[in-house]
Amino acid sequence: MPETDSDALLRANVEFYRAFAAGDLAAMDALWARSVPVSCIHPGWQGLFGRVAVIESWGGIFGRPPPISMLAARAHVLGAVGYVTCIELVGDAVLVATNIFAREQGDWKMVHHQAGPTAEPIATAEGDPARLH
Repeated sequence: MPETDSDALLRANVEFYRAFAAGDLAAMDALWARSVPVSCIHPGWQGLFGRVAVIESWGGIFGRPPPISMLAARAHVLGAVGYVTCIELVGDAVLVATNIFAREQGDWKMVHHQAGPTAEPIATAEGDPARLH
């Protein structure tokens, strides 16, 4: 069965969290778009705008990468743009995240990541949280 746009978007989102968990700056750099503006809002940080600022922020985080896992991902495809909402478990913190992607040379590339605290995890469409890390 061919991969759907939603499947490809979810795969890109999983790759983002793999790079994050591994503290792999080269993999993280490869995931972010190069031809469109990018931005990132880490929990408690000011907004970061532009590729240089965003990738430098990951370099700083990866100096001491926190333990992270992701669950309850939901993909939403809107033509050449898509977004994924999910839960991040970072140490003892539960965060809700939105990851926005755009198609670049046929691949989904991240253009925005934002995460912040939430009271409790969201459920998947089936009503059951699914760990995807």
